[in-house]
Order: sequence, then structure tokens, then C-alpha cells
Amino acid sequence: MQDTTEIWRPGSFTKNFSWGRNQKGLSELHSVIRAGFNEELRDVPRELFRERISETNRPDYIPINFFLFNRVENGESLICADELVFQALSWNHSEAFDRIALFAFLFSYAGKWKGAKKEQRRPAMWANAYIREHVAENLNWRTSLISADDIQRFVENDPRYQAETSRKLATNLSFLLRSGRIQDFPQSRVQRWWVDCLFLALDRILEDEKLAGHQRSAAQYAGLLERSGYPELTGGLNMEKSLAIKHLIRLYAALGGRARLSDLDVSERTQELLPGAHPARPNDPSPRGAVHLTNPRILKSIPVTCTELAMLAGFDVISPDQINDFSVEEFISTRTKSALAVLREKGIKPKMSLEELLEVTRGR
Repeated sequence: MQDTTEIWRPGSFTKNFSWGRNQKGLSELHSVIRAGFNEELRDVPRELFRERISETNRPDYIPINFFLFNRVENGESLICADELVFQALSWNHSEAFDRIALFAFLFSYAGKWKGAKKEQRRPAMWANAYIREHVAENLNWRTSLISADDIQRFVENDPRYQAETSRKLATNLSFLLRSGRIQDFPQSRVQRWWVDCLFLALDRILEDEKLAGHQRSAAQYAGLLERSGYPELTGGLNMEKSLAIKHLIRLYAALGGRARLSDLDVSERTQELLPGAHPARPNDPSPRGAVHLTNPRILKSIPVTCTELAMLAGFDVISPDQINDFSVEEFISTRTKSALAVLREKGIKPKMSLEELLEVTRGR
């Protein structure tokens, strides 16, 4: 991992960035991403991204310096297509997108671009620390206590914050936290947005590691996630979430990491792991859902071409319609009925009566 010695300089975040009314959430960011990537899920030159956004009269420095990830290839600065971009291009704006986008900001991995300063690689560590060190630890995730005044006191009393002003940063961050639905973060159950954030965290961590010249293996992913602060930023860990992380790391690795977003890379990986197989290319190109049968709350949206790879990782795959109307209870009921039907067709019957089973379970 990179040097964690922190100096907090808020940069352009202290300016007005005009995200619109609070009721709109982060819909402006959603529109900026779609316009900047021109609806295409591939890395885009930073200058081309900015050129496209300039035509919409929307702000660009906040999205590209705080929410998205940058890298330099052959002397050209690129903005990466990762999980946040996948979410923006795959669905209309929603509260789920707001949560994922807020996490991207708080996670504060922005990468490198030509002319970037050292501190811009982790540009919002003051916000990251406010959530991890104050909201999670001191406030015990009582998000109703979050306010601009509370944020201002936190940064002003921390020697890592080196800026002349703090009020504008505090009001901007307070607005962003409300718009991104920070109140939804402290959940004990696995949520779909939490699953998407895990993939986003791995996308950013691994790209950041590449910038430092490191190639990490799947065996290292869990440790990287833990050290990155992902658990603390998303409401903390419990047994259900810890087990889910293991399954999701297996899925992420099976899909090839960020390569899952490239049809060509997915095709090559499918051939490598499943010789003779070809990625699914149905008429409906919408993303599918990868569900883990041990806990159907572990639902990850994936490109349709990744279907075979997800099944190889032990996940069931559901259709776009099932994703949109997904019900854990209905999914369990349907799968149970299907399993019982298979047993009946094979003539498999229980050898123990209900009374005998109850005697065994009660220890008689």
C-alpha cells in the first residue's frame, strides 16, 4: 500500500459544485459520468471527458478529482471505467447509485494524472477520517448527529487538516453526506449497494496498487480490503458480512477483476477457464444478477457476458427482470420448490417420519 502519512488539503472541494437540490440526490454526478464516458464502458482520456462535460455546462473537477479513478498510460491521462461507471451506465439514477457514489468519494482513491499533486491521489481523506474515526467510533453510526458544525469542529481540531478555510468544506460535505444517504450505511444485513461497493473498492485498490508497481493475487484481496477501510466506511462488519466478503472475493476473482467490464477480456478468460465455452450474448444485453445460494442477499449485478464465469464461482444467475424485482423470500421459496420437484422426479423420499425427526433434533 502507498504511504499513509496524511496531509489534508481540500482543494476545489471548498468551492460551490452545484449538485442541485438535496431531493435529487447525486443525479448530477450520474449525468456527468454518462456524458463523460459517452455511454461507453471503457477508459476515456481525461481531456476528452472534460471536453464532453464542458458542453453540458456541468462541473467537472469534482467528479474527475474526487469520485472517479485516474491513471496514466503511454503519457496520456485516462479516467477508468470501473464499478461506479458500470452502475451509472447500466441503470437510471437511483438511491442505490447515490450510496455507491458517496462510498467512492469517502473511499478516496482517485489515482494519478499528469500534473496531479501527491495529496490528490487520496483527495478526501478528511471525509474518510470523519466517517471512520468519528461517525463510526465516536458517534457509533448515529448519523442524525452529523452536521456541518460537527464536521467543522472535527477538521479544525485535527493537525492533518492544512487549509485556510473549513466552513465551506463542512457545509459541502454535510450536503453530500445527506444527498448520498449516509443514514443507510449502518445496516446489519448484506445490501445490494454494499455488495457493489465491495467490487468498487477492489477495482480502486488494485488499480492503485498497479500505480505503485504491485500486482496482487486473489489470496491478498481480503487483507487489502481490510486495510483500505472498506468495512468501517460501510457500516462495520458482522458474521453475515464477513462470510459474504469471502464469496464475493471468489466471484470478483473469477470474473477477472476490472476485466469483467471488457467483452474481449471476458471472452478470453472464459476460453481459458472453460475451454470451448463462449460468453453469453443474448438479445437483451442488460446486466444479470449473480446470487449466492447460501445467502440470497449476496446479489451482484454483472455484465451478461460474465454469466458462465459467475456460475463457475458457485453463483446462480438471474435475469434483468428478476434483479429489478428481487425478493429474497420468493427466491428461497422458488429454489426450494424446484429442489423438491427434482427429488420427487428421482423418486427420492425421506426415510424418517416427522415425529422421528423431531425426536432426533430434540435429543430424545
